[in-house]
Amino acid sequence: MGRPSGVEVVTVTETRTGTYEVVVIGGGAAGLSAALVLGRSRRRTLVVDAGEPRNAPAAHMQGYLTRDGMSPAEFLALGREEIARYGVDLVRDRAVDVTKGEGEGFAVALAGGETVHARRIIVATGLKDELPSVPGVAERFGRDVIHCPYCHGWEVRDQAFGVLATTPMSVHQALIVSQWSKDVTLFLHTLAESELTDDDLRRLAAAGVAVVPGEVAELAVEDDRLTGVRLTDGTTHPCEALFVAPRPIPQTDLLEKLGAELRETPFGAYPVVDETGLTTVPGVWTAGNAMGFAEQVVNAAAGGYRAGATINGELLITDLDTA
Repeated sequence: MGRPSGVEVVTVTETRTGTYEVVVIGGGAAGLSAALVLGRSRRRTLVVDAGEPRNAPAAHMQGYLTRDGMSPAEFLALGREEIARYGVDLVRDRAVDVTKGEGEGFAVALAGGETVHARRIIVATGLKDELPSVPGVAERFGRDVIHCPYCHGWEVRDQAFGVLATTPMSVHQALIVSQWSKDVTLFLHTLAESELTDDDLRRLAAAGVAVVPGEVAELAVEDDRLTGVRLTDGTTHPCEALFVAPRPIPQTDLLEKLGAELRETPFGAYPVVDETGLTTVPGVWTAGNAMGFAEQVVNAAAGGYRAGATINGELLITDLDTA
């Protein structure tokens, strides 16, 4: 997709100096949205961006009103341009440690060797997707190997779908994707037939989902297009789009170092937060996939906005009370 008419994508000057009111760790939708609000509120803000967005493998992002179909790279480039207009600094680096200092301050150590200081912290480091170790899956992920029907289902509608089962939750995924195609096959792979409940079997049959036992050996590809799924017994089943369920790895190391309380979920351990994203550590907020598995780009941007606005108001009242 081309750039919107009249919009020039520029590179943000990468600077970092002294002490900031807020340091945002993570330069994805959540971090940039928070920085935009803070910059417009005249707060001295730094974004630390390691440059590893979760949706980088995808050519387009969908479901974001007015941005449907835009490439993730262009979306982030426009976001960096926007925060620069309001004096927000951005550095291409990785935060490797955050420590609580005296009073309300924090010290953020960067991989490049520098340390920056802030009164408040937003952790928007997202998560990483650990893909099933089937040859071809990682190479085609974000193309015809996909995980989210709300993100990609429309683009592959009415094709021959496969669902690679890795947990009992894969049954739910197969049922969901049957809304976009009536040709759906659930490959049990590492899931035993005995793990399917009577309700699972009844619903799969009602949705018209075929169930194929046996472990998947590799993907069949012709002319750089997925054509099938090959099992270890040598049989190949037609497939044009394969849905997988990556294992999410929350990027919560910095929050753990700060002592933030985490809660266990079926998708990993995520921080306990209030409705604004405030963690159990005073002065530390989180947004986006660092806060939960199901945060899409639009949700992440909204969460970043909420955290940024909350921090601005909290700093204002703190300073007025101090004065």
